[in-house]
Amino acid sequence: MGRLEGKVAVVTGGANNIGLAIATRMADEGATIAILDLDDAAAYAAAGKLGGANTSFACDVTDESQVAATLAAIADRHNRLDVLVNNAGIEGRNKPTHELELADWERVMAVNATAVFLCTKHAIPHLKRSSAGSIINISSIYGLVGGGDIPPYHASKGAVRLMSKNDALTYAPDNIRVNSIHPGFIFTDMVIRYATDSGLPLDDARIALNAAHPLNGTGDPDDVAWGAVYLASDQAKWVTGSELVIDGGYTAR
Repeated sequence: MGRLEGKVAVVTGGANNIGLAIATRMADEGATIAILDLDDAAAYAAAGKLGGANTSFACDVTDESQVAATLAAIADRHNRLDVLVNNAGIEGRNKPTHELELADWERVMAVNATAVFLCTKHAIPHLKRSSAGSIINISSIYGLVGGGDIPPYHASKGAVRLMSKNDALTYAPDNIRVNSIHPGFIFTDMVIRYATDSGLPLDDARIALNAAHPLNGTGDPDDVAWGAVYLASDQAKWVTGSELVIDGGYTAR
């Protein structure tokens, strides 16, 4: 029997990269997965590859009415909701603070922070009916340390870190655990865009980022996925308000 047998898990931004890895590994461990993503076709294809009762939903996680309706539909379909993974995120414009447009700031905060609030808000009533709910918020090493770049990304991921701790205290009486994961650099589409924006050839950027991670260079999506599986499982029944740093030693310095 898998570690997540019988659990129903929602993964936002689950159609590709880290989100897809999380959805896949949770399904491997017995969970029924609902993938939420703006890219309806990619989400549908991903759920199809997972097979079984796994489903996908086109959902803009910055739209409260869509979030509320989608989470209600998932809970109604499966008669429960046990796990919420707030993974959807964007990096935003890589400009110093004094050069950023307000619209650029607000877009990143909407996807990376407000969406975590909205999904948590509308998942809580369903999670309360579970015997042991788990919310896993994907933050970043840039929610722990500065990098001298992408100001709204740092601010949004730092917000997710403390939102997780505060909600952990709020919902502990309901046996709902809330934790954050802080990945280092993994060559997802987001990091490839980040490297491209730096002006370095991709191979040179990979060499530089590998060197910043003492343990075997940059990571793989599965490195994060297995951490999410642990936090969703009953093996983590006494873990809440924590920061699971999965960064190959980047922040150990």
